[in-house]
Amino acid sequence: MKNSNLPTDELKKYGIINEDHTFSKKLSAEDIQKFLQGYTIVADNDTKRATFQLTDDNTRLKVIFLERDKSISEILKNSEKRIEYSDIKELSNKLPPEVPALEKKAFIFDKDTGIVAEFDFIRHTTELTAIIADLRDATETARYKFELLKLKAFILDKLEAELPPEIAKEITNDLNIISKEISTVDGILAQQNLNQKEKSDISLNVNDPDLYQDANQMREEEEQEQEEKRRFRR
Repeated sequence: MKNSNLPTDELKKYGIINEDHTFSKKLSAEDIQKFLQGYTIVADNDTKRATFQLTDDNTRLKVIFLERDKSISEILKNSEKRIEYSDIKELSNKLPPEVPALEKKAFIFDKDTGIVAEFDFIRHTTELTAIIADLRDATETARYKFELLKLKAFILDKLEAELPPEIAKEITNDLNIISKEISTVDGILAQQNLNQKEKSDISLNVNDPDLYQDANQMREEEEQEQEEKRRFRR
Protein backbone atom coordinates (compact mmCIF):
# COMPACT_ATOMS: atom_id res chain seq x y z
CA MET A 1 0.00 0.00 0.00
CA LYS A 2 1.40 3.37 -1.06
CA ASN A 3 0.21 6.70 0.30
CA SER A 4 2.71 8.87 -1.61
CA ASN A 5 0.91 8.24 -4.91
CA LEU A 6 -2.58 9.16 -3.79
CA PRO A 7 -4.78 10.72 -6.51
CA THR A 8 -4.72 14.09 -4.73
CA ASP A 9 -6.51 16.07 -7.44
CA GLU A 10 -9.55 13.80 -7.31
CA LEU A 11 -9.47 13.62 -3.52
CA LYS A 12 -9.50 17.44 -3.40
CA LYS A 13 -12.31 17.58 -5.95
CA TYR A 14 -14.59 15.56 -3.72
CA GLY A 15 -13.52 17.23 -0.47
CA ILE A 16 -11.80 14.17 0.96
CA ILE A 17 -8.55 16.06 1.44
CA ASN A 18 -7.88 19.79 1.77
CA GLU A 19 -5.55 22.00 -0.26
CA ASP A 20 -2.75 21.36 2.23
CA HIS A 21 -3.24 17.61 1.66
CA THR A 22 -4.69 17.01 5.13
CA PHE A 23 -7.81 14.89 5.32
CA SER A 24 -11.21 16.47 5.84
CA LYS A 25 -12.20 17.02 9.47
CA LYS A 26 -15.45 15.20 8.66
CA LEU A 27 -13.41 11.99 8.64
CA SER A 28 -12.27 10.41 11.87
CA ALA A 29 -8.81 8.91 12.29
CA GLU A 30 -10.43 5.47 12.02
CA ASP A 31 -12.25 6.48 8.81
CA ILE A 32 -8.99 7.65 7.26
CA GLN A 33 -7.09 4.51 8.25
CA LYS A 34 -9.79 2.26 6.82
CA PHE A 35 -9.99 4.34 3.64
CA LEU A 36 -6.25 3.93 3.08
CA GLN A 37 -6.68 0.19 3.58
CA GLY A 38 -9.28 -0.07 0.83
CA TYR A 39 -12.52 0.49 2.72
CA THR A 40 -15.25 2.62 1.15
CA ILE A 41 -16.24 6.11 2.25
CA VAL A 42 -19.96 6.78 1.91
CA ALA A 43 -21.43 10.28 1.59
CA ASP A 44 -25.20 10.79 1.87
CA ASN A 45 -27.15 13.90 0.97
CA ASP A 46 -30.94 13.76 0.79
CA THR A 47 -31.68 11.10 -1.87
CA LYS A 48 -28.15 11.17 -3.29
CA ARG A 49 -25.30 8.88 -2.25
CA ALA A 50 -21.68 8.72 -3.36
CA THR A 51 -19.08 6.09 -2.52
CA PHE A 52 -15.31 6.55 -2.70
CA GLN A 53 -12.70 3.80 -2.69
CA LEU A 54 -8.96 3.76 -3.36
CA THR A 55 -7.84 1.09 -5.83
CA ASP A 56 -4.69 0.04 -7.72
CA ASP A 57 -2.41 0.31 -4.70
CA ASN A 58 -4.06 3.60 -3.68
CA THR A 59 -3.22 5.31 -6.99
CA ARG A 60 -6.81 5.55 -8.31
CA LEU A 61 -10.08 6.73 -6.79
CA LYS A 62 -13.18 4.74 -7.65
CA VAL A 63 -16.28 6.93 -7.42
CA ILE A 64 -19.85 5.66 -7.69
CA PHE A 65 -22.92 7.90 -7.65
CA LEU A 66 -26.25 6.47 -6.53
CA GLU A 67 -29.78 7.69 -5.86
CA ARG A 68 -32.30 6.40 -3.33
CA ASP A 69 -36.05 6.16 -3.73
CA LYS A 70 -36.40 8.28 -0.58
CA SER A 71 -34.30 10.72 1.42
CA ILE A 72 -31.90 9.57 4.12
CA SER A 73 -33.72 11.75 6.69
CA GLU A 74 -37.02 10.03 5.86
CA ILE A 75 -35.37 6.61 6.12
CA LEU A 76 -33.85 7.35 9.53
CA LYS A 77 -37.14 8.73 10.86
CA ASN A 78 -39.23 5.80 9.60
CA SER A 79 -36.75 3.21 10.85
CA GLU A 80 -37.49 4.22 14.44
CA LYS A 81 -41.03 2.84 14.00
CA ARG A 82 -40.35 -0.27 11.93
CA ILE A 83 -37.81 -1.78 9.55
CA GLU A 84 -37.41 0.56 6.59
CA TYR A 85 -36.62 -0.65 3.08
CA SER A 86 -35.05 1.39 0.30
CA ASP A 87 -33.91 0.88 -3.30
CA ILE A 88 -30.70 2.52 -4.50
CA LYS A 89 -29.96 2.95 -8.22
CA GLU A 90 -26.43 3.44 -9.51
CA LEU A 91 -26.30 6.58 -11.67
CA SER A 92 -22.78 5.88 -12.96
CA ASN A 93 -23.80 2.44 -14.16
CA LYS A 94 -21.54 1.03 -16.88
CA LEU A 95 -24.00 -1.68 -17.89
CA PRO A 96 -26.38 -1.27 -20.85
CA PRO A 97 -29.39 1.03 -20.20
CA GLU A 98 -31.72 -1.97 -20.16
CA VAL A 99 -29.75 -3.44 -17.24
CA PRO A 100 -29.95 -0.82 -14.47
CA ALA A 101 -27.86 -1.42 -11.37
CA LEU A 102 -29.95 -1.51 -8.21
CA GLU A 103 -29.29 -2.32 -4.58
CA LYS A 104 -31.94 -3.04 -1.96
CA LYS A 105 -31.26 -2.05 1.64
CA ALA A 106 -32.91 -2.58 5.00
CA PHE A 107 -32.50 -0.02 7.78
CA ILE A 108 -32.98 -1.25 11.34
CA PHE A 109 -33.02 0.95 14.43
CA ASP A 110 -31.18 -0.41 17.47
CA LYS A 111 -32.97 0.92 20.56
CA ASP A 112 -30.04 0.05 22.83
CA THR A 113 -27.46 2.10 20.91
CA GLY A 114 -29.74 4.58 19.15
CA ILE A 115 -27.98 3.73 15.86
CA VAL A 116 -29.62 2.82 12.55
CA ALA A 117 -27.81 -0.10 10.91
CA GLU A 118 -27.89 -0.61 7.14
CA PHE A 119 -28.13 -4.12 5.67
CA ASP A 120 -27.69 -5.07 2.02
CA PHE A 121 -30.08 -7.75 0.70
CA ILE A 122 -27.28 -9.59 -1.09
CA ARG A 123 -24.23 -9.15 1.15
CA HIS A 124 -26.04 -9.39 4.52
CA THR A 125 -28.90 -11.73 3.60
CA THR A 126 -28.39 -14.39 6.27
CA GLU A 127 -27.85 -11.83 9.03
CA LEU A 128 -30.88 -9.79 7.95
CA THR A 129 -33.15 -12.84 7.86
CA ALA A 130 -32.00 -13.88 11.34
CA ILE A 131 -32.80 -10.43 12.75
CA ILE A 132 -36.29 -10.43 11.24
CA ALA A 133 -36.95 -14.01 12.38
CA ASP A 134 -36.05 -12.99 15.95
CA LEU A 135 -38.87 -10.43 15.88
CA ARG A 136 -41.38 -13.34 15.76
CA ASP A 137 -43.78 -11.09 13.88
CA ALA A 138 -45.51 -12.67 10.88
CA THR A 139 -46.55 -9.28 9.52
CA GLU A 140 -42.96 -8.01 9.53
CA THR A 141 -41.71 -11.26 8.01
CA ALA A 142 -44.31 -10.97 5.23
CA ARG A 143 -43.11 -7.41 4.49
CA TYR A 144 -39.55 -8.73 4.21
CA LYS A 145 -40.63 -11.53 1.86
CA PHE A 146 -42.42 -8.99 -0.35
CA GLU A 147 -39.19 -6.98 -0.68
CA LEU A 148 -37.26 -10.16 -1.50
CA LEU A 149 -39.77 -11.02 -4.22
CA LYS A 150 -39.46 -7.53 -5.72
CA LEU A 151 -35.68 -7.86 -5.83
CA LYS A 152 -35.95 -11.33 -7.41
CA ALA A 153 -38.23 -9.96 -10.14
CA PHE A 154 -35.74 -7.17 -10.83
CA ILE A 155 -32.85 -9.65 -11.10
CA LEU A 156 -34.84 -11.88 -13.47
CA ASP A 157 -35.47 -8.87 -15.71
CA LYS A 158 -31.74 -8.18 -15.82
CA LEU A 159 -30.98 -11.73 -16.90
CA GLU A 160 -33.21 -11.33 -19.96
CA ALA A 161 -30.77 -8.79 -21.43
CA GLU A 162 -27.67 -9.58 -23.48
CA LEU A 163 -24.91 -9.63 -20.87
CA PRO A 164 -21.20 -10.42 -20.84
CA PRO A 165 -20.67 -13.91 -19.38
CA GLU A 166 -18.92 -12.67 -16.23
CA ILE A 167 -21.74 -10.22 -15.44
CA ALA A 168 -24.43 -12.84 -16.17
CA LYS A 169 -22.65 -15.21 -13.79
CA GLU A 170 -22.60 -12.57 -11.03
CA ILE A 171 -26.29 -11.75 -11.49
CA THR A 172 -27.20 -15.46 -11.51
CA ASN A 173 -25.33 -15.84 -8.23
CA ASP A 174 -27.40 -12.97 -6.77
CA LEU A 175 -30.56 -14.70 -8.00
CA ASN A 176 -29.55 -17.95 -6.27
CA ILE A 177 -28.91 -16.09 -3.01
CA ILE A 178 -32.31 -14.38 -3.07
CA SER A 179 -34.20 -17.52 -4.17
CA LYS A 180 -32.64 -19.52 -1.33
CA GLU A 181 -33.53 -16.82 1.17
CA ILE A 182 -37.14 -16.68 -0.01
CA SER A 183 -37.41 -20.42 0.69
CA THR A 184 -35.96 -19.87 4.17
CA VAL A 185 -38.39 -17.02 4.86
CA ASP A 186 -41.32 -19.15 3.67
CA GLY A 187 -40.46 -21.69 6.37
CA ILE A 188 -40.12 -18.99 9.02
CA LEU A 189 -43.41 -17.38 7.99
CA ALA A 190 -45.28 -20.69 8.04
CA GLN A 191 -44.08 -21.38 11.60
CA GLN A 192 -44.92 -17.85 12.76
CA ASN A 193 -48.44 -18.08 11.29
CA LEU A 194 -48.91 -21.45 13.03
CA ASN A 195 -47.73 -20.02 16.36
CA GLN A 196 -50.07 -17.05 16.04
CA LYS A 197 -52.99 -19.36 15.20
CA GLU A 198 -52.28 -21.53 18.25
CA LYS A 199 -52.13 -18.45 20.49
CA SER A 200 -55.37 -17.19 18.96
CA ASP A 201 -57.08 -20.54 19.58
CA ILE A 202 -55.91 -20.62 23.20
CA SER A 203 -57.08 -17.06 23.75
CA LEU A 204 -60.43 -17.85 22.15
CA ASN A 205 -60.94 -20.88 24.38
CA VAL A 206 -60.03 -19.00 27.53
CA ASN A 207 -62.34 -16.14 26.74
CA ASP A 208 -65.21 -18.21 25.31
CA PRO A 209 -68.28 -17.49 27.52
CA ASP A 210 -69.97 -20.69 26.34
CA LEU A 211 -67.21 -22.74 27.95
CA TYR A 212 -67.84 -21.03 31.30
CA GLN A 213 -71.58 -21.52 30.97
CA ASP A 214 -71.11 -25.21 30.17
CA ALA A 215 -68.77 -25.64 33.11
CA ASN A 216 -71.17 -23.88 35.47
CA GLN A 217 -74.07 -25.98 34.23
CA MET A 218 -72.12 -29.21 34.76
CA ARG A 219 -71.15 -28.06 38.24
CA GLU A 220 -74.79 -27.29 39.10
CA GLU A 221 -75.93 -30.67 37.75
CA GLU A 222 -73.29 -32.48 39.81
CA GLU A 223 -74.31 -30.59 42.97
CA GLN A 224 -77.97 -31.39 42.35
CA GLU A 225 -77.15 -35.08 41.82
CA GLN A 226 -75.16 -35.21 45.07
CA GLU A 227 -78.03 -33.56 46.95
CA GLU A 228 -80.51 -36.13 45.63
CA LYS A 229 -78.20 -38.97 46.72
CA ARG A 230 -78.01 -37.50 50.24
CA ARG A 231 -81.82 -37.30 50.42
CA PHE A 232 -82.16 -40.89 49.27
CA ARG A 233 -79.80 -42.12 52.02
CA ARG A 234 -81.95 -40.40 54.63
